[in-house]
Amino acid sequence: MKLTAIVVVASCVLCAQTTRGDARAQAAQAATAVGAAVEIPGVVRGGAPIERILTGFDGLDDPIGLTDGTLVFSEPNARRLHRLNPATNQASVLVAESNESHGTTEDRSGRLISAQAWEGSTRIGVIYPPGGQAVLADNYEGRPFSRPNDLIVARNGGVYFTDPGLTAQQADALVKRLGKPLGPRLPPAVYYLPPGGRPIRIDNTLIRPNGLQLSRDEKTLYLDDSNGADVIAWDIQPDGLVRNRRAFGTLTGRSTRDNGLGGIKTFADGMTIDNDGRLYVATGGGVEVLSAEGRHLGTIPVKCPPADCQNLAFSGPEKRTLYVGGAGSLYKVDMVARGFTGRAK
Repeated sequence: MKLTAIVVVASCVLCAQTTRGDARAQAAQAATAVGAAVEIPGVVRGGAPIERILTGFDGLDDPIGLTDGTLVFSEPNARRLHRLNPATNQASVLVAESNESHGTTEDRSGRLISAQAWEGSTRIGVIYPPGGQAVLADNYEGRPFSRPNDLIVARNGGVYFTDPGLTAQQADALVKRLGKPLGPRLPPAVYYLPPGGRPIRIDNTLIRPNGLQLSRDEKTLYLDDSNGADVIAWDIQPDGLVRNRRAFGTLTGRSTRDNGLGGIKTFADGMTIDNDGRLYVATGGGVEVLSAEGRHLGTIPVKCPPADCQNLAFSGPEKRTLYVGGAGSLYKVDMVARGFTGRAK
């Protein structure tokens, strides 16, 4: 299959495009204070309110702050993407059929690229703007992906993404929906998709590879494992491949849930980065903050009951608001730190 290259062009397609779904705006919900932050110097002030601003969605994953100042997030179980106006806390449907998109990001030409997990059409692809949808990769060496989850686009247009496979609960639900046993699946893995090329597997040793992030200079790839305690780092080579795998920092949060996969149940998920290179990781303990050197600085106690928070992003004026999503709700915290301004994610 011929794969479409990601073209790097400086523009903002999303700012100029609309969809039929944009007219179906939800009524703004009143923000509800659900907790308060503990001070992390340079990151967040003590007592900063943690507010739930949206709830009632059928899953809520991977918020990203776009170049036009709005926020996009996925509602994977309903197969929709929504756009939030941070000034009003009002959301509207951006993409009415997202092919069960989970991780989503904006490339340098303003297109939205997503990890799409709907069984039978699992892929990495362009989901927006209308008419610009394209499949970038849907298989590894002829075998379809199992359940693509998260991704990030480098400045050169290459895409790093994870496919953590299925938990026992997800597999059971899928068997019931399909009415037949599942065939052989690709093992959990991390991939690199070079511009215009085919996916290259760069790791298949983790229990459940999940969130990933690039350093500000894009010389380091960070990755977490939902069933592991360490954030992993690699050096990125000029060809986009990685070397020198190492433990970067240790996560302390633990989930009370069990996905049946063993390991250390941090339930680490999405990651974001700020302008000083600090990493923010959604885990079973909240939002854990690591310095640019990997030192654990503290935890912002954001919870997403009845499950764990899944993903997070800086957005709003000057990218000084941290949005955290999970279990059908969206939360926000006003920050001292400023989100990284060099990429959407």
